[in-house]
Amino acid sequence: MKDIARDLGVSVVTVSKVLRNHSDISLETRRRVLKRMKELNYRPNLAARALITGRTHSVGLVVPDLLHPFFAQVAKALSGALREHEYCLIISSSEDDQALEEREIDQLLARGVDALVVASTQWTVQSFRLIEERDTPYVLVDRSFAGLAANFVGNDDVAIGALATQHLLEQGCRRIAHIRGPDVSTAVGRLEGYRSALMRAGLVPHPSHIVSVGVSGDDRGDARGYDAANKLQAADPIPDGIFCYNDPVALGAMRAILERGLRIPEDIAIVGCGNVSYAGALRVPLSSVDQNSEAIGERAAKLALSLIGADRPQRPQSVVVPPKLVVRDSSLRLGKRP
Repeated sequence: MKDIARDLGVSVVTVSKVLRNHSDISLETRRRVLKRMKELNYRPNLAARALITGRTHSVGLVVPDLLHPFFAQVAKALSGALREHEYCLIISSSEDDQALEEREIDQLLARGVDALVVASTQWTVQSFRLIEERDTPYVLVDRSFAGLAANFVGNDDVAIGALATQHLLEQGCRRIAHIRGPDVSTAVGRLEGYRSALMRAGLVPHPSHIVSVGVSGDDRGDARGYDAANKLQAADPIPDGIFCYNDPVALGAMRAILERGLRIPEDIAIVGCGNVSYAGALRVPLSSVDQNSEAIGERAAKLALSLIGADRPQRPQSVVVPPKLVVRDSSLRLGKRP
């Protein structure tokens, strides 16, 4: 920095302000400093800067499964939005393991991330109490906790369940089953929405028509959906429509139905959730509730940055991104789209 300042006849403070993108440096001075930096191949020592400023310009993200399309899309949008503000994203996967999630959070805190974004697999809020004790701001994405006043960005999962189930009702289905996820807020909400839509139609789900994928809805979703759909096809009565907790589960369910020689949607209509990028390219294009993962990632980044820049504690904010039903052939029994 001293070399650059001497070469250009400016102060070290001016060079420092350019590096920090300070607003009171003229465009011409900024251009000259950046040009000289490039000529010298100069890169700031971020670790040293963090010791002085107390910020690492990094945000940590913990998700249950990096291979899950929804979380991958959220991570991409989050990273892109942070990059615009010269922040980097450190991504970690908990592999749907609560103990591993706790360790990953500890590791990110030890690295001094300025904020955390977490899609949690936890059953309790203990890990988040520990984050609060460290005075590190955090944002929950996709999954929330009852009784925890925390910043949140995600969907109204009750609305997701109701939206998917109402569509199946409108397509003439009356024996609608649900392959539900694990005991996290997303699965609980979608189950509630499914039940409420049936109740409004004067229907009660048959006890055998609600099947759980087990402790995880994101790890091996296709295999779990396959097994759950086989259970439903052995039920009496067999369902004529299935709302699946997420798209990977729906893909496995469709495979099981087609292997039995049944038709989708004529015999069993299917609706998933997540609207994966390849949903329209499947053998039977999949109807799905689009969670707007890009908006979730972008809004989570905006909220995290606002928390980092706040000079005093902020009241927790809840950002609810509206879902949208995308109708394709897997549920289109009546030959018309809404």
